[in-house]
Amino acid sequence: MKRLSIVVVTALLLLGQACTQNRNKQNSETMNDKAKSEHYTFKLSDKVTRQKVNFKNRYGIILTGDLYLPKNYGNEPLAALAISGPFGAVKEQSSGLYANQMAERGFIALAFDPSYTGESGGQPRNVASPDINTEDFSAAVDYLGLQKNVDRKRIGLIGICGFAGFALNATAVDKRVKAVATTSMYDMSRVMSKGYFDATTLEQRTKILEQLGEQRWKDAEAGTFAPGPILNAEKLKGDEPQFVKEYHDYYRTPRGFHERSLNSTGAWNATNSLSFMNMPLLTYIKEISPRPMLLIAGEKAHSRYFSEDAYKAASEPKELMIIPGAVHVDLYDKIDVIPFDKLETFFKEHLK
Repeated sequence: MKRLSIVVVTALLLLGQACTQNRNKQNSETMNDKAKSEHYTFKLSDKVTRQKVNFKNRYGIILTGDLYLPKNYGNEPLAALAISGPFGAVKEQSSGLYANQMAERGFIALAFDPSYTGESGGQPRNVASPDINTEDFSAAVDYLGLQKNVDRKRIGLIGICGFAGFALNATAVDKRVKAVATTSMYDMSRVMSKGYFDATTLEQRTKILEQLGEQRWKDAEAGTFAPGPILNAEKLKGDEPQFVKEYHDYYRTPRGFHERSLNSTGAWNATNSLSFMNMPLLTYIKEISPRPMLLIAGEKAHSRYFSEDAYKAASEPKELMIIPGAVHVDLYDKIDVIPFDKLETFFKEHLK
């Protein structure tokens, strides 16, 4: 009996140790998950507070954002900005950095994850839409306009990279938006349907659409959506175009990596481009007028022509700002390159 008791006690001690180790492992994993989910690629300003918020778009999708507020702003309602982008990024990357900077300058700023990506809802995952992603901006305006500390007559938009096109489209259709600014703009409908510099021929476009149709058969048969190619490879071969190397330098390095960002870790659905092929985003860009527009692009950015062409197509008041020596991704996170003083002046002038 004595030996049995020792065996039992030993077993209980070992079980206790195992449970403790398992509990420690679970706690560690939970802490790691929390650390990952709370990872931001920039430091929060000591002049700003940040809180997570949720709001619903017109399609019933729950969007998640971070609301940045200037500390000690008083009792008067403030001007507000809704910010999103780049295409395939999350709010912990560039859009959050922009919101942090603009809140430091006295604006209430909402950086949000678009539908089907990041912490926002929507099924299936990893898909984009010219309509729904435009609506996401208007849903952000809804949210901001319902806050007591926001003057709903003083709301503007900032779109970065691919979400610059959505921001312009949203401003054209949503007359509540009083001013819009874009940086490193992409027109996603144009680049998907026509290729870079509109180089895709009708024959090539037809072939692409045929391939997308075949992929739809495969997806329908499988009952799921196959992923497309990885957006940014973990390692480069060395012979990639310069702008691909620049994307890699941001998304695949500690500079801008985030595990929820498709550009850092994943891919869009293989048929993602379908809805963009026939739906040009900037058809009504002239209808942004008489509200002001500011387009900012890098001098050496491969995407510069999107901003220049949007500027030509738009009506006054409009302004095009070219940043000397800057490439596309410089306007994602380089505080000394992004003209935040200009953005502050622009929105303080036009959101008053």
